[in-house]
Amino acid sequence: MASRPRPLSLLAPALAVLLLALVLAPLAAVGWRGAGVSLGPADAAAVRFSIAQALLSALFSTLLAIPVARALARRRFPGRSALITLMGAPFLLPAVVAVLGLLAVFGRSGLLNQVLLALGFPPISIYGLHGVVLAHIFLNLPLATRMILQGWLAIPAERIRLAQSLGFRPAETFRHLEGPMLREVLPGVAMVILVICLTSFAVVLTLGGGPSATTIELAIYQAVRFEFDLARAAGLAGLQLAVGAVAALVAWGLARPAAFGAGLDRRLDLSAPDGWRRWVDVLALTMAALFLILPLAAVLLRGVPGLLDLPAAVLPAAGRSVLVALVSTVLATVAALTLALASSRRTQPLAEAAATLPLATSGLVLGTGLFLLIQPFAPPMRLALPVTILVNVALSLPYLYRILLPETRALQAGYGRLAESLGLQGWSRLRWLILPRLARPLGFGAGIAAALSMGDLGVIALFAGQQQATLPLVVSQLTGAYRIEAAASAALILVTLSFALFWAFDAGGRRAAA
Repeated sequence: MASRPRPLSLLAPALAVLLLALVLAPLAAVGWRGAGVSLGPADAAAVRFSIAQALLSALFSTLLAIPVARALARRRFPGRSALITLMGAPFLLPAVVAVLGLLAVFGRSGLLNQVLLALGFPPISIYGLHGVVLAHIFLNLPLATRMILQGWLAIPAERIRLAQSLGFRPAETFRHLEGPMLREVLPGVAMVILVICLTSFAVVLTLGGGPSATTIELAIYQAVRFEFDLARAAGLAGLQLAVGAVAALVAWGLARPAAFGAGLDRRLDLSAPDGWRRWVDVLALTMAALFLILPLAAVLLRGVPGLLDLPAAVLPAAGRSVLVALVSTVLATVAALTLALASSRRTQPLAEAAATLPLATSGLVLGTGLFLLIQPFAPPMRLALPVTILVNVALSLPYLYRILLPETRALQAGYGRLAESLGLQGWSRLRWLILPRLARPLGFGAGIAAALSMGDLGVIALFAGQQQATLPLVVSQLTGAYRIEAAASAALILVTLSFALFWAFDAGGRRAAA
């Protein structure tokens, strides 16, 4: 009888313990250093602003996504697939590039203010609460649209056919089909976006309007970089952890599909009413497309002329960013695959905890804890890149794990007994069974991890000096110095490298699976 794969059964718990230690040790350092620290009125204002901007961002992103998702669900037109693909791009887009694109359209010298001045109206300012909310809508509207669109597409075809046979008008279709789906889906969508916005850093760093527009994350950064008040930074990090954990638990409890019952997986589109509703759908899709495309096009137009005259810091920073992204991706992929394979055989609470716990924290909170742990023994600046890699691994692991877990369970259910009977174990099992069958999700997950690591601006902002700066930090520094053309050129390189890494891993996985 073939023996069970003992190495994996021992490796997975050991790896889970290491990952938990990577998250819990910095959190413990934050809790120990921040215990008993009294936070002042400015810190209370940062908490209020963090929650307010996250609530407003989640509310507007979710509400604005509803007409866009409905139009995509019930209309068929040339370019629909491309528009749906575009809806996935901002998730991979570095936040600092998104901010730069919004500045090119809505900033002091942006396209909108030029039009307003030409018409005789006063210019508007993008800095402050409204600018932060606008940037978060830009980044999260596509995510909300994709999530709500999945809810529409999940309505069983039998329910749609029944509604059509009964002659339901659009109002009745909304009341009996679309409304119940939205009541189930929208709370989870809003809470997921709320969690994302609570841990936003690059957006507030660039668009925050001074002390009145400071989030907890930005206050942590200021306490470490400018005041070197580690106790206050630890106290703020503990507070951020508590707020993020509560929001993550609520999001986890609310995110569930609509309960329409099972269907037969037949494809049937919703009815597409004509008249004024057709023009409402056209307007929603047009406005969403322009809102997403104009900032990216502005970065492209501003960045191309300066590519031949880049600042000296850009290319070395790009090389460091690619190195960090590649190492982070390899480590995160190996860790996620190991934990997912172990969980596919039997319930692994330790693996679930290791892959879920990072969702309750943020890169800046982990960075603060690691700063506290390292600072007594070595200059943190010297370890900026290794620490950034470790934090990137921890933060990208939940995405990879959730992508791989359903596939590993299906693999175990379909081929596990056959592999056991053939004595296929160890490297042979990995080479001939696991990697070929999981190549597609592995490539997709690795692409997401690489793009997220490439565009991360969090822990590197705490640790790095000029010799350790990555490309997102250089873009942020150029933007802060109002060198917008140079920042646009660097941002163009950043977004090109991010999407190139995603494409390379994703395409490689699809080719290996073919």
